[in-house]
Amino acid sequence: MQSPVNYRFSFGPWNINEGADPFGPDVRASYPHTKKFELFKSLGFDGVQLHDDDAVPDIESKSAARVMEEAADFGRMLQSTGLVPEFVAPRLWFAPQTIDGTITSNSAADRAWAADRLKQCVDVARAVGSRAVVLWLAREGTYIREAKNPREAYQRLLAGVDLMLAHDPTIEIWIEPKPNEPVDLAYVPTTGHAIALAYATRDPKRVKVVIESAHALLAGLDPSDEMGFALAHGKLGSIHLNDQNGLKFDQDKNFGSVNLRAAFNQVLVLEEGGYGRAGEFVGLDVKAMRTQGTAVPVISHLKTSRAIFLRLVDKVRTYDRELVQRLRAERDYEALELYTLQHLLGKS
Repeated sequence: MQSPVNYRFSFGPWNINEGADPFGPDVRASYPHTKKFELFKSLGFDGVQLHDDDAVPDIESKSAARVMEEAADFGRMLQSTGLVPEFVAPRLWFAPQTIDGTITSNSAADRAWAADRLKQCVDVARAVGSRAVVLWLAREGTYIREAKNPREAYQRLLAGVDLMLAHDPTIEIWIEPKPNEPVDLAYVPTTGHAIALAYATRDPKRVKVVIESAHALLAGLDPSDEMGFALAHGKLGSIHLNDQNGLKFDQDKNFGSVNLRAAFNQVLVLEEGGYGRAGEFVGLDVKAMRTQGTAVPVISHLKTSRAIFLRLVDKVRTYDRELVQRLRAERDYEALELYTLQHLLGKS
């Protein structure tokens, strides 16, 4: 039997924010962006999730040479603090050129802008020392279905991924599916769609997925099943753990806070699938509650989610596999359910 995985954790600087939402002002003072990176190690995190403009602020206003210079400086800063840049993602949803999507936009000029931004993001990733680009297709979809030709849209998405793969022969592209928000209905809404797209690319081995718990739940799917599917195909690049209370907006609640059993099953699938053995990170994407005081930085949500994951790892590793296999063979799922619930409750 292989030795247990010693998990590494990551989060993004956007997970430490000022507590704003669409219905009210900031509830805390802004915490300096550059100081956020000083918090990672003290919280038990070794990896940093990044957008391209996290590494290079105001990236759109700078020359290509200046962008690369600042990206390299940022990479050296991370290296000096012992932090690993897990991935870099192009921020493709704030600029005016992104209101109708980027790769799938009906504007040729906006698609050209997006192509340049995608290639630049690959360059930034390599400069900071990351081997992966995460592609969250935020506005790649429609507000009304007649707005775009879906066959053409998927062809454009494929061309966009191929563009990045051709731009750098070593970079990996990790697609992060989400079914909705900010658009009404998104293209590539599930893990299955993302993996199908990966197999169609010029280099399928370098195209994987990032599975976020809440995104799977928004699609009406079980996150552990999505993770198992990706693991079966060797395509689980990373995970973003959190939780979600129903089919509504993306909530980014603490991992396990809504459905502890579903969280247990995610950890179970990851453990049994060997996730982490190749150095993959356990990524968190959680937000602090707006009511969490006015002091900064607010970090309890990150500590809570990491602690719950590690507690569930203990539960998974003490789960009686022989009993589980016997009950599966007997198809005594009532007994299996009772055992699982009692195990989670600490009564087994």
